[in-house]
Amino acid sequence: MNAPIKVAVTGAAGNIGYALLFRIASGDCFGKDQPVILQLLEITPALKALEGVVMELNDAAFPLLHGIETSDDANVAFDGAQQVFLVGSKPRGPGMLRSDLVRTNGPIFTGQGRGLNRAASDVRVVVVGNPCNTNALIAMHSAPDIPNDRFTAMTRLDQNRAISQLAGKLGKTAGSITNMGIWGNHGPSMFADYFHARCDGTPVAELLEESWLKETFLPTVSKRGKAIINARGKSSAASAASAAIDHMATWWNGTAEGEWASMAVPSKGEYGVPEGLIFSYPVTVKDGEYTVVEGLEHGAFSQEKIAATIQELSEEREAVSDLLG
Repeated sequence: MNAPIKVAVTGAAGNIGYALLFRIASGDCFGKDQPVILQLLEITPALKALEGVVMELNDAAFPLLHGIETSDDANVAFDGAQQVFLVGSKPRGPGMLRSDLVRTNGPIFTGQGRGLNRAASDVRVVVVGNPCNTNALIAMHSAPDIPNDRFTAMTRLDQNRAISQLAGKLGKTAGSITNMGIWGNHGPSMFADYFHARCDGTPVAELLEESWLKETFLPTVSKRGKAIINARGKSSAASAASAAIDHMATWWNGTAEGEWASMAVPSKGEYGVPEGLIFSYPVTVKDGEYTVVEGLEHGAFSQEKIAATIQELSEEREAVSDLLG
């Protein structure tokens, strides 16, 4: 059996954290031969609840779980961490604009970035807490000693939602849909690129009506989170946790030959995206390194959608410019 890896999770007693931890401990993320040590971070008032989560993790008797550490100090939770899920953030309240959420959560990720910079080195980070792209940008800027490409944000939930919608419409299972790429922000402007998606190797755009794809599919995917809140009365914690597992599992194991996954990563100017934005692209992954898929062509409609999500992310970056110094 391999040596244990240290996996840090913030917001560990929250709904997403609760759904996430048992999947990690069972081997769903890093494999059934990879032991883990969980290093869990919470705010001080939530430490009692976290104590109960730890009791449950222990009671599950996971063979791969080789230790649990809890703390309200980022320096402790991130000490030597190799894989990090930044989940904890403040949710949007009634009447709160997205711009308000950006400002509210920004300082949290400044502190966590600094904590990572002090306590970790060879680390890979996925930001789940929203607005995740810009929170990842803040954390990255706050950790100058860690390579920028180690900071990513999660758009896998959008990819999974898009795959589910396409599969359902086509009467297929989710495994039939490949190369479903998400471009841009995990926010209202994100673009689910059905033009390059395939169903059992056939382009989806050849199988479904353009009117349905533009007028039903795209709005359904972009508004899915709100629809779940309206139906359930709570946010989509379980599917978000599942997507976070998928994101890290892909980063750990790699993508299949000829397929790609969606990850929000620091732009190097690919496809005309301003350098430095945390922007979702289709990527391939091998040996723990991701590569943005090159050479994809975009028609006028796709270009318009990508321009809109660039604009949204640029505005978010401007809103937190004082935290990026």
